[in-house]
Amino acid sequence: MTEDQIDHTLLFDQIPVPRFVMERTAGGYVVVKANPKALQYFGKKEEGVIGHNLTDILDPENASHLLHSFDVALKKKLPVSIQSLPTFPGNFHVPGFWINPVKDKTGEIILIDVFAHPAQGDDTALERERDDALLLLTSIFEVSEVGIVVTDHNRRVVKVNDSFLRNHGWSRDELIGKDVTDIIAPEEQDLARRNYDEFIHSGIRSSGEMKLVRKNGAVVNTLFTTATLELSHKRRFQVTTVMDITLRKQMEYSLRLAKEQADAASQAKSSFLANMSHELRTPLNAIIGFSEMMVKETFGPMGQPKYTEYMNDIHMSAQHLLEIINEVLDMSKIEAGRVDLDEHEIDLHALILSVTRIMASRAFSSGLEIREHIPKDLPRLFADPRLVRQILINLITNALKYAEKSGFIDVTAKVGEHGGIVMMVQDDGVGIPKERIKEAMEPFGQIYDPRHAHKQGTGLGLPLARAMMKLHEGDLELESDEGVGTKVTISFPRKRIRYQLKEKAPSAGDDPGENVEMINSAE
Repeated sequence: MTEDQIDHTLLFDQIPVPRFVMERTAGGYVVVKANPKALQYFGKKEEGVIGHNLTDILDPENASHLLHSFDVALKKKLPVSIQSLPTFPGNFHVPGFWINPVKDKTGEIILIDVFAHPAQGDDTALERERDDALLLLTSIFEVSEVGIVVTDHNRRVVKVNDSFLRNHGWSRDELIGKDVTDIIAPEEQDLARRNYDEFIHSGIRSSGEMKLVRKNGAVVNTLFTTATLELSHKRRFQVTTVMDITLRKQMEYSLRLAKEQADAASQAKSSFLANMSHELRTPLNAIIGFSEMMVKETFGPMGQPKYTEYMNDIHMSAQHLLEIINEVLDMSKIEAGRVDLDEHEIDLHALILSVTRIMASRAFSSGLEIREHIPKDLPRLFADPRLVRQILINLITNALKYAEKSGFIDVTAKVGEHGGIVMMVQDDGVGIPKERIKEAMEPFGQIYDPRHAHKQGTGLGLPLARAMMKLHEGDLELESDEGVGTKVTISFPRKRIRYQLKEKAPSAGDDPGENVEMINSAE
């Protein structure tokens, strides 16, 4: 075979070490040719290497190392041999490079031919790789902010990092060779020994919490993880990482204590309110009863008209105070979880009309009109009738307090889009500023209005109605704005609707079992 028949490209591409050709340009050293091994060394495809500056395809340290060597080779116009920088285990590693300046016929350097040294066949390279790996692991061990302790099969400490010593106050000499369970809190030592023997023999990884003793005698809470490491001659060691979580445990304890105290205070408050309400209701009922008899002059006239006026004030004030006590009692019962629903099927049409009739006289005396918008075929509702009635009374009473004189209160009921029952109570009163709606929904959250100061109540009407709706798995929403009135919407879930059946007049040929018509259903 003649020289002309030799394909030099094959020789370049198939050389078993990385080889690439560099050209010096105004912008630096650019790769003009690279064999497959060189592409593997760079960790890139050909289009990511050819035509690119060396600083773009190598990390800064290795690029700087090679560029400096190129400058030396160009200056001396002689080949240069260099050693590679240490790399992390797992990277493509070559022992070093030959850097050969390529000259033209006039002696000018036009290219730089770079090819790697062949891998060494003796143990020197393996030892260097091993030393690099040990150096890396040692560096991680020492600089870690997490405490690390290495122990043998006899539980003796064989290595400990600076972080552990710094956090727990021990010196290295005091711990090396010591049984690691000696620095565990006495009450946990027996369990720690049993677990240690089990973990190191089985190789189980473990994690959990344990209490360690510092040199000054203080006990600290720590979070640990353990792993078993087996070396030559079946020697086993346990590597344990330790993090101090004393502050976190103190915070957990403080939060738990605060919650227990809050729960106890809430329970005490509910019990106090319940007991107080019961104690006050008995004398109030007596005051209301006797004052009513005196107002009606059951046993004869009182004489002075002014006394009658005073008795009316006493009667009205006692009734108002009883309403407040009843609201407080109901709220305390709900908060204490002592309200059980007494559920039945309710004829909503009849129940709503009965409530509006009760409230009509109060509305009339205030110059207001209650308008009902209730379809006669409204489905029946499965709920506690007493609480549903109380919800409506609370909402209408609230509307009466703040509606404009000669205004209106609309009470609406219908089947909502979600299939459940929706009821609304709307007035044209002074309204609530939008930014204070959330405050109005909180217990005792009164929105003071000087125009209606004499009508201020406990601030429990809306929160109590919402709490009663929650007991029915329903919801209450408040829409309002200052000067445009208020609308309260309550929604019962679809599953609380019950079938309502309506009889049809039988006709000839009808099946008697078909003489009913379904008007509405929950399904």
